[in-house]
Amino acid sequence: MDKRTFLKLLSAAGAAPVTTPMSAWMAHEKLANWAGNLTYSTDRLQEAFSVDQIKTCLRAQKKVKVLGTRHCFNSIADSKFNLLSLKPMHEVVAIDAAAHTVTVDAGITYGQLGPYLDSKGFALHNLASLPHISIAGACSTGTHGSGEKNGNLATAVAALELVTAAGDVVTLSRKADGDTFRGAVVGLGALGVITRITLDIQPKFSVRQWVYENLPLSQMRDHFDAIQASGYSVSLFTDWQKQRINEVWIKSKVGDGPPFAAPAELFGAKRATKNLHPIAELSAVNCTEQLGVAGPWYERLPHFRMGFTPSAGKELQSEFFVPRKNAVDAILAVERLRDQITPHLLISEIRTIAADDLWMSASYKQPSVAIHFTWKPDWPAVRSVLPVIEKELSAFQYRPHWGKLFTIAPAQLRSRYEKLPQFLALAAKYDPAGKFRNDFLDTNLFNR
Repeated sequence: MDKRTFLKLLSAAGAAPVTTPMSAWMAHEKLANWAGNLTYSTDRLQEAFSVDQIKTCLRAQKKVKVLGTRHCFNSIADSKFNLLSLKPMHEVVAIDAAAHTVTVDAGITYGQLGPYLDSKGFALHNLASLPHISIAGACSTGTHGSGEKNGNLATAVAALELVTAAGDVVTLSRKADGDTFRGAVVGLGALGVITRITLDIQPKFSVRQWVYENLPLSQMRDHFDAIQASGYSVSLFTDWQKQRINEVWIKSKVGDGPPFAAPAELFGAKRATKNLHPIAELSAVNCTEQLGVAGPWYERLPHFRMGFTPSAGKELQSEFFVPRKNAVDAILAVERLRDQITPHLLISEIRTIAADDLWMSASYKQPSVAIHFTWKPDWPAVRSVLPVIEKELSAFQYRPHWGKLFTIAPAQLRSRYEKLPQFLALAAKYDPAGKFRNDFLDTNLFNR
C-alpha cells in the first residue's frame, strides 16, 4: 500500500469515536494493544474494582501483568499467564489544596482527570500528545510531554500506593522514602500493582497554540535553542525530506512571562493560517485548537482531542532519548538516513524534556531530546531500519522509550542505567519470586 492510500484510510478511521479498551475482549476477539501490532499471549484477563480484588487475584496467580490503556507498542505489559485491568478503578480520591496535590485511582486517564482538575481550579504541569493514556501506565514507563523546563509525566508523582507480590499494601512518597521512591516511580510494572497515585498540581492556566510550516533545516541547526525556548512546550514534526522541519508546534502559557509574539515568520517558517495535523495530508479535526486561540491547559498541551482517536491506530512507534547537549548533532545524524527512513515513516516528532532523578527514567540526570518515529504498520521493514538508526545514535548513548519498539542489545541497554543494580534489588524486595516479571523484563533487565 502506498503512502497516499494508507493516509486516506487513516484519515477515514481517525474521526471514529474512541472505544473502550475492553471492547475487543468483550467481543471475544484476540486481545491486542491499541495499535494492533501486538496480540497478547493470553486471553486470561481479569478486571479489578478494588484493592481487595487485586489481592485476591495476586493470591490466586503465580504470574500477573497489569494492563493500562494498552498504548505500549512492545511486550512490556504482556503475559503468557494472566492479565489484570484496573480500568474500573478510575476515581479522583482527593484534592489537597494546601499541599497542592491530587490523589487518583490507578485506572484514571489524563483525559478524565484534566477537566475535573480544571473545574476545581488546578492543573498538571505537563501532558503527553494523547490524553487517552492511563496515569499509572504513563508514569511507569517514563512517558513525557515537552518543554525545556518540564520533566516527564512521572516527575509530578508525589506518592504512590502499590500492592506487592505478597499482597501487602505499600505507600511510598517523595517526602518520606527517598531513594526507594525514586526507584519505584518509573517502575516498569516490575514492583507491584499500582493502585493509587498522588500528583503535584498547580493553579490552572490557559495555553495558546501556534503552528509554523517549513522551517529550513539550517535554521533549526543554527537556532534550535531559541526555537525550543519560544514556548512552554515545543514540538518539531518532520518527514526528514527536503532539508526542512515540516511543522513547529508552539504552546505558550498565558500569563507566564512575556507572551509569545507569534510573528508571521519564525526563522524562515511561515505561521499557519489554518489548523493542521502533524501529518499534513490528514484532517486536523481531531487535533487540539491552534491559531493562537486560548484554551484550558488540558485542551492545548496534548496534540489530540480526547473525544477522537488521533488516527486509525494502525501504526508503530519508536523513540530515542539523547542528551540535550547533543540535540542538533543527533537530529542531523538521523536526517542523513532520510532515504532509508522515509519509505516506512508517517512522521517524526522532536521534543525536549528536563532532567529528573527517577532511576529508570530516560531523562535520569540529563536534560534530553526525544526523537520519535511514527511508522507505517510494517514490522519487518521497521525492524530492519531500527538498527540503522540506533547505530547512528549510539555515539550519544541513547536510551529508548520503554513502551516503544527498539532493537538495542539488552547488555547495552542495561549499561545506560547507572541505578539498574539498585532497581533490581528493589524489585527483588517487593517481588522476590518474580510474580510481575515477563519475557520483556527478564530479557532486558534481569538478564535471564
